[in-house]
Amino acid sequence: MEILKNYIDGDWIKSIESDSIAVINPATQEILGKVPHGKNTFSDVTSAVEIASKAFISWSKIPVMRRVQPLYKLKQLLEENSEDIARTITMECGKTLAESRGEVLRAIENVEVACGTPSLIQSEFSENIATGIDEFMIRQPLGVCACIAPFNFPAMIPFWFLPYAIACGNTFIIKPSEKVPLTMMKIFHLIDQLDLPKGVINLVHGGKDTVDALLDHPKVKAISFVGSTQVAKYIYSRGATNGKRIQAQGGAKNPVIILPDADIEMSAQIITDSVFGCAGQRCLAASNVITVGDNGKIKDALYESAKARSTGYGLDENIEMGPLITSESQSRVNHLIQKGINEGANILLDGRNTKIKGFEKGNFIGPTILEGLPLNGEIVTTEIFGPVMGLIELDSVDSALDFINSGRYGNMACLFTSSGSNARKFRNEANAGNIGINIGVAAPMAQFPFSGWNESFFGDLHGQGRHAIEFFTQTKVVIERWPKEWSRKF
Repeated sequence: MEILKNYIDGDWIKSIESDSIAVINPATQEILGKVPHGKNTFSDVTSAVEIASKAFISWSKIPVMRRVQPLYKLKQLLEENSEDIARTITMECGKTLAESRGEVLRAIENVEVACGTPSLIQSEFSENIATGIDEFMIRQPLGVCACIAPFNFPAMIPFWFLPYAIACGNTFIIKPSEKVPLTMMKIFHLIDQLDLPKGVINLVHGGKDTVDALLDHPKVKAISFVGSTQVAKYIYSRGATNGKRIQAQGGAKNPVIILPDADIEMSAQIITDSVFGCAGQRCLAASNVITVGDNGKIKDALYESAKARSTGYGLDENIEMGPLITSESQSRVNHLIQKGINEGANILLDGRNTKIKGFEKGNFIGPTILEGLPLNGEIVTTEIFGPVMGLIELDSVDSALDFINSGRYGNMACLFTSSGSNARKFRNEANAGNIGINIGVAAPMAQFPFSGWNESFFGDLHGQGRHAIEFFTQTKVVIERWPKEWSRKF
């Protein structure tokens, strides 16, 4: 099986690295491809950066109205090939077709918003700050920028960054996750059809050595990353030490509060979708579900909704939850479930040892619910990144907010209620960057930044929307004076 190639300077280039790892379908264990993986990928990065650096000289000078023109065609190509891309996501990532289709749609939305860069990049002008003196600010591109992408959204997350970066006049390098490189390969075959100068967008495969090469290369000016908090801290620290702009999205332990006045059936369905969607492998998956007051009805509703959820191979249209990405992830989540039981939790629904007929080797764990988790236990604070719901009972909104705000993460927090005053209190006081009111996955639309607080984000400016425009540009302030007597001399 041929090792996947890099895309550098508008051509498909064989990696200098001869070692590789297999890309495995998590439901079937079929080998889908092989990706370069080793220390020689450093040379691939060096080649891509040098090409991107040269391309930047001319690309940055092209008017912004012309820079966004290829994005219109890219949007069209993504729409025309969305089903093929979605099937590839499902095959290599494991999520259901419905989830994959939704991911591609979110990627397309970001391309569409980035087409508005000519307006978004406009800045400020002040006339006569002093007699005969004007002052204004302009935004200019940074140079070579790079994205280190995660496995769980191989199509969507690179598009939090890529269209904005090139629309602002930068050149771009994508390093897809070595677990799911095929989705971005398909997308780059579409990018290859665009009227873009060679070297503006490049792709380099690899693992940690590729990442380190991007973090260390002096001509790479900015890094965008999404992944675990541990790796986000590493990316932020090493990149910032090397003088780069960094936006590093980390992990999460997203809480959901259910008040007694919430609509039970609606809340149960939405929360179940949030916890178990993408098999819990998303940074906005609900994890700790906090009931305030009598929780009997909501607990029963959550149990029935989770129990009815179908697990299997995502290419089956009737399946609602797919496998975990690797067998190692499956083992890790199984271990954490057992640890929760050891800490004193009662397992209300056990998804371990789930076997799917015809896919017995798949990395499956069924929906799992743990109740009675101790608030000082490890499972309450650990990002499980799997299909596990933790049920917690507290006695008031204030105690629930105290619990939420004592956590180390701050990606998302949600409240289910029919009370406007409680919703407003929660919106104002919850320490999280994305807030949901009667919403289970508070995922911002492309025109808003994907926020994150505390150890869920390292940096200042997030992906998507105006934040992306600001991240991928640097400001220059100009102060001008043109005395009349000078003009009369010429």
